[in-house]
Amino acid sequence: MKVVATNKKAYHDFEIIEKFEAGLVLEGSEVKAIRAGKVNLKDSFVKIVKGEPFVFGMHISHLATSNPHFRPDEKRARKLLLHKKEISKLIGKTSEKGYTIVPLKLYFNHKNLAKLQIALAKGKTLRDKRETLKRKEMEKEARAAMKNY
Repeated sequence: MKVVATNKKAYHDFEIIEKFEAGLVLEGSEVKAIRAGKVNLKDSFVKIVKGEPFVFGMHISHLATSNPHFRPDEKRARKLLLHKKEISKLIGKTSEKGYTIVPLKLYFNHKNLAKLQIALAKGKTLRDKRETLKRKEMEKEARAAMKNY
């Protein structure tokens, strides 16, 4: 599994509840651009439109070697491929207040297919973010103390 892009901001802003693996519907030279690492997941999110999940805000840049006459929009909505049970589960959870779906990482699986790991998440408050940072700092200090001991 070759990870191409990760969304570090999602781990900071959200509490991850459940993860799913989704395929992507891509056009033209987008796969080559993903292989080249020209992807940004920072401000992307997943929304379910008419019973189908789409990822919005995922930026895939154009390659210089791609055909200049056929260049799909860099920030277009891309359809996600999931099983019906997974889609219905996501619809049910996101209808509750506070739950959202965020992309976590983009990678190529063992069959060399581009996959997007998405997660059902709940937003963190400022206090939760501070507690997470404190806990990480304490764990870091504990590891350093164990190493020096």
